[in-house]
Amino acid sequence: MSKIMLVEDDNSLREIYSIRLTAEGYTIVSAGDGEEALAVAVRERPDLVISDVMMPKISGFDMLDILRSTPETKDIKVIMMTALSSEDQRERGENLGADRYLVKSQVGIEDVVNVVHEVLGDRAADGTISPVTPANDPAPVAVAPNPDPVLNIPRNDTTVADTPQQPAPAPTLGSLDQNSMPPQA
Repeated sequence: MSKIMLVEDDNSLREIYSIRLTAEGYTIVSAGDGEEALAVAVRERPDLVISDVMMPKISGFDMLDILRSTPETKDIKVIMMTALSSEDQRERGENLGADRYLVKSQVGIEDVVNVVHEVLGDRAADGTISPVTPANDPAPVAVAPNPDPVLNIPRNDTTVADTPQQPAPAPTLGSLDQNSMPPQA
């Protein structure tokens, strides 16, 4: 599936979004500030960048401006996600080429996941997620079995329908009792 770069100086938020988007099947790379993000973007070539605006070293707006003016990164989709809710900040993000501008206090994690699917084009108009095809995901994703929630040990998810059925063994004389014997003629 697609590769997403999370650019957020808050480690907790970066981790939360990373876990949730990984659960959606995305490959995640991350950066803690705009300067690091620029280096990671050139090296990793993500399909999408989700970036905070207010960060140390280089702001998200400056990072976006540099991404858009660099030939190797100009076509990467970008979602700006910030606490800045003023209309002039939104316009600045859009003028710099952000594909979406989200205000953190106005969206939840599921809203962000939905916007990611929309921006990447892997969600159909009816809201269903488009199936992954070999053309857009050549590598299969290995899924570990779900752990048992109580004991935290791997659970075997094989059901009876998944296991081949063996014919019942023929009864032997020792296994028959008087009630199971056919009546004598």
